[in-house]
Amino acid sequence: MFKKSVSAFALAWVVAISTPVYAASHSSTASTALSSLSQVEKSDLLFMREEEKLARDVYLTLYETWGLAVFSNIASSEQSHMDAVLKLLRTYRLPDPAGGKAIGEFTHPDLQSLYDTLMEKGRLSALDALQVGGIIEETDMRDLAGAIDRSDNADIDATYENLLCGSRNHLRAFARNLESLTSQPYTALVITQDEVDTVLHNPMEQCSQ
Repeated sequence: MFKKSVSAFALAWVVAISTPVYAASHSSTASTALSSLSQVEKSDLLFMREEEKLARDVYLTLYETWGLAVFSNIASSEQSHMDAVLKLLRTYRLPDPAGGKAIGEFTHPDLQSLYDTLMEKGRLSALDALQVGGIIEETDMRDLAGAIDRSDNADIDATYENLLCGSRNHLRAFARNLESLTSQPYTALVITQDEVDTVLHNPMEQCSQ
């Protein structure tokens, strides 16, 4: 029953999410910086800024709901991830889609819908909340890997690789908490079980700052 409910949730709300295309501004003052980015690189940067915000916002809210330290700890890391992407947005003179947005508010409708759905699930129980953490981190891993494949800029790749390192550590933390609660091995929710097992069978990593 556990696997069936999680699989249905992941199929309906996570796997269907694909990286959107944002319209980037092309002012004359920004033309030099923007010309070094492809349209898909611009779109990915804008998307990753809000996806990291989604993770932070969900974890902050679930910490208030359940008081589990794992949410508070990882929320702080997600803030640093948001800041890292914002630095790139400023470097390339791209607009900040998260600027002025309150917790739980997003520019992109797919991320808004995903946030609302994840929060609905996360409020059901501590177990559901920890599963939401797993869903978010696996989704981040999938999306970051795709963004790295599409990027031709070393500074962007380095930032994404660092965020990916963080997501692997976060997944390890959520898996450890879930296994402690259920006494069962962690089951993949978004990416393949082989990909998840590769992460979980390795120790916590020291990610770049």
